[in-house]
Amino acid sequence: MTMQFNDETFRGDYTFRNSAAAIRRFPFPFDRDGYMYSVNIEQHPGGPAGSPFEFAFDVDEHYVAEMKDREITLADDPMRCQSLPHMELAGWDLLELIMVSKARDYPELFKLNRDGNAWHWINRPLGIDKTFTFLDPTTLPCGPMEYITRQAQGDFALLHEREGNLWLDAGMVTSQADWSLDFDVGMNFFEWHAPVPKARKMGVFDKALKFLLAVTQEQSYRRLNWTMTVNPRLDTSPENYHKWGPEKRSITPANVGAKQFLRVELQTFWRLPRSNALAFPIRCYLCNLEDIATQPKWGRRLHRVLRDIDPDLAEYKGFAVNHEVIVDYLAQFDDGAETSPGIFPD
Repeated sequence: MTMQFNDETFRGDYTFRNSAAAIRRFPFPFDRDGYMYSVNIEQHPGGPAGSPFEFAFDVDEHYVAEMKDREITLADDPMRCQSLPHMELAGWDLLELIMVSKARDYPELFKLNRDGNAWHWINRPLGIDKTFTFLDPTTLPCGPMEYITRQAQGDFALLHEREGNLWLDAGMVTSQADWSLDFDVGMNFFEWHAPVPKARKMGVFDKALKFLLAVTQEQSYRRLNWTMTVNPRLDTSPENYHKWGPEKRSITPANVGAKQFLRVELQTFWRLPRSNALAFPIRCYLCNLEDIATQPKWGRRLHRVLRDIDPDLAEYKGFAVNHEVIVDYLAQFDDGAETSPGIFPD
């Protein structure tokens, strides 16, 4: 497999783009023409070849640019990566999971040799060739979680299980949908998700927590979540709202197709072997309305979902101020035809 990596930016001049192949493999999150909440949990990995679900950790044309953007964000705010002292072993677990998975699934890009605790890691896209001793933090330039998540797309939360709950005690979070690791670190599962409207009353998170606590080391799962973002910005943190919040007011009927992005999170869940922590990777994918509408099924369905969405959800998902403009734009792609089941394009 030969992969070409885009030279692109997620801030400033916003040169991010999706190739035609990236559009077709975009993880469109709606399997029907309406939406309130959807748990949509499936086993992972597994899925159509070439899809983001095929391998444990998806690597695509945005990999190198996303890692550069993470480096910029961390240089500006190192608190985007935090790990409480008892989570170091979980960091080593995560490092092993990601290195082993990437070397297995993308052998042309990554290589891992292990001789006991003597490890040799090669990351060809980022030009990394590193020997280190597994479980010895003095042999890495930073903690194990930070080291490997500087080389993996998406955000990462490490959840510690205690008192019948899950606690967000470590994470690398630079591409989040308007939540703050610095604020949430140390919170339990319900505290972390408290801003989600109506979900606790509906029992959504009670069921989710029960499911997550039952995940074993032999299992891994995934689900899709979504929100909306103006411009292809990865860092939509509360800390930087003053930078991206005003951009919502830049949407017009003339530019909405190019500037309004559907932001989808591929969330996966892994029970880690030594620490028993739960790893929660959150990979962000971006696709603007113009590109989504190149797939007729998606254009029809997105119009119907957003047209009929609960106003509280439109507010929570970040597009209430532009709701009417977005729906009016998408209406031209809805010819009234039936849509086929599932999330994949026809």
